[in-house]
Amino acid sequence: MAILAPSLLGADFKNLERDIKAVEEAGAKYLHLDVMDGAFVPSISFGMPVIASLRGCTDLVFDVHMMVEEPVRYVKDLKKAGADLICVHAEACRHLDSTIAQIRQTGAKAGVALNPATPISAIDLVLPQVDMALIMSVNPGFGGQKFIPYTLEKVRALRKRVRELGLYVDIQVDGGVTLDNVDTILEAGANVVVAGSSVFHGEPGENVRKFLEIFGRTGNRDS
Repeated sequence: MAILAPSLLGADFKNLERDIKAVEEAGAKYLHLDVMDGAFVPSISFGMPVIASLRGCTDLVFDVHMMVEEPVRYVKDLKKAGADLICVHAEACRHLDSTIAQIRQTGAKAGVALNPATPISAIDLVLPQVDMALIMSVNPGFGGQKFIPYTLEKVRALRKRVRELGLYVDIQVDGGVTLDNVDTILEAGANVVVAGSSVFHGEPGENVRKFLEIFGRTGNRDS
């Protein structure tokens, strides 16, 4: 079945442990952690101290999305803080292959992300080196944006390319994911979906259960 990765940016920052426990108990397996530097994207979010603090309250997979310039500078510290998967933007890395290699050397899984207007050809040569490819379905930096429809074609094309290469690579979609469009996203070929507002606005545990019900009906789209 597909994997839901609730995005911490959508949570109540006064009650992070409460919200994390709610989604974990409801069946979420990943926690999506957006690290922003105010340079690659306009916003600034949180860094290693917050991640390390949260690591002590949950066993969820920490899926860290690095929206920073030259993220290779922080790879070792992120792993020490508790990251299980570190995803970097192709657009932010001077030497993408080297950055991916350094992530893998820490023992973390490696992911590569693409902004909406970046073609999937930008990561063709590194696909054999990564565990996950992230298709941004909004322009990164802010939560609560609307899903960009053309990114579905990128998901379809990427899933086709992964099959052609005979690889197993998770395909994640992040941005504007809702209960109304997630089935279409899964059908396009994604098998990991990030949702912030759609999970944490209202009752997080109940929202997670609703997503997982849809996942069960849609079936496994990871191959």
